[in-house]
Amino acid sequence: MTQRQRYIRCAIAADAAPRARTPSAAQLMTVEHYTETDSRADIQPGNTPFDARCAGAWILRGIEQLEPKLARLPWPDAGELSLDASAVTAMDTSGAWMLHRTMRTLQERGHSVQLRGLRPEFDALLRLIASRSVTREPAALPGRLARFGQQSWHSLLNTLGMLSFLGENAVMLLRSLIQPQRIRWLPILHNLQVAGFEALPITGLLSFLMGIVIAYQGAEQLQRFGANIYVANLVGLSMVRELSPMLTAIIVAGRSGSAYAAQIGTMKVTEEIDALRTIGVGRLELLVLPKVLALVLALPLLTVFTDVMGVLGGMVMARAQLDVSFSAYLGQLDDAISLSSYLIGIGKAPVFAVIIALVGCYQGFQVGGSADSVGRQTTVSVVQSIFLVILTDALFSIIFSWFDL
Repeated sequence: MTQRQRYIRCAIAADAAPRARTPSAAQLMTVEHYTETDSRADIQPGNTPFDARCAGAWILRGIEQLEPKLARLPWPDAGELSLDASAVTAMDTSGAWMLHRTMRTLQERGHSVQLRGLRPEFDALLRLIASRSVTREPAALPGRLARFGQQSWHSLLNTLGMLSFLGENAVMLLRSLIQPQRIRWLPILHNLQVAGFEALPITGLLSFLMGIVIAYQGAEQLQRFGANIYVANLVGLSMVRELSPMLTAIIVAGRSGSAYAAQIGTMKVTEEIDALRTIGVGRLELLVLPKVLALVLALPLLTVFTDVMGVLGGMVMARAQLDVSFSAYLGQLDDAISLSSYLIGIGKAPVFAVIIALVGCYQGFQVGGSADSVGRQTTVSVVQSIFLVILTDALFSIIFSWFDL
């Protein structure tokens, strides 16, 4: 650090302090000359255990040696302490902070500290540091019951917010149905392509592999009883009624639901949603409703496609593992799958679509003002969507069992 830089630092420190007496040029030159020589920040015990003497240049350069000296000073257990700072020749922000911290530590131990002899410009800087210093008390960790209450309250608020969001979108949907000219068809078609058509490869491949796995796992058990043909029942009924709708919904939740949360969250961070509100464009009408309608149309179609691919995968494995011909497999499949089972699987898809779209959009609107919040809420949207999809599927199974469907 050059002599000019030290000069500027001392001048700034003196000017920044409120009500400080501006040092003269002669004083600054004396301080700078003393700093460039062998003066170092120092603190030594005085004539009594209740006295200490501060000396040298209390600046950033060379102040690291004060830490061990402060730790070794034999402070008494209690009483009034006196710090003589008349020999302090220079002081910057780091030195003032060190002196303030030392005095505050002694006061916390029960001492009454008196500072004597400090130059007016250094005293002004010390008062500035003291006014900016914030003493934080260590926060007591909440107990288990308190943590449980906080989590329950947070979950309740989140649930109420989600229900309120659902109600707002229901009102917006009714308004759009009454006034069809308000429906934005271009965003709906765009979301239909992104969430539906572009998801065909991944959903079809996974469903095909799932059919192969189910047929392979059931082949060994069916061979023991000579019931090879019933592999069509196993694969067809499990895929059409349960696995295809849920598997498709989980894939779409991880693929499209997360994209909805990230898109809306990024728009909120960049203040695009505020800009839409400023020009009078409804955020739900433009950002949420097209996604919900597009996914309600796309997910049943994807479910039909995954039904076909899952049955095809089971048929390939049945031919290779159980020597069941394609015609025999399809004939048995026609007897195994009833119309009600097929419609039950398709009927779940729109419900799953509404859950995925609303949860993704809602979590996007919960994003704060940082990129970290976008990633966090995107993760929450995927987890909540998958959880609610599985929970809803379980509720469907209970309801259908009540009605013997």
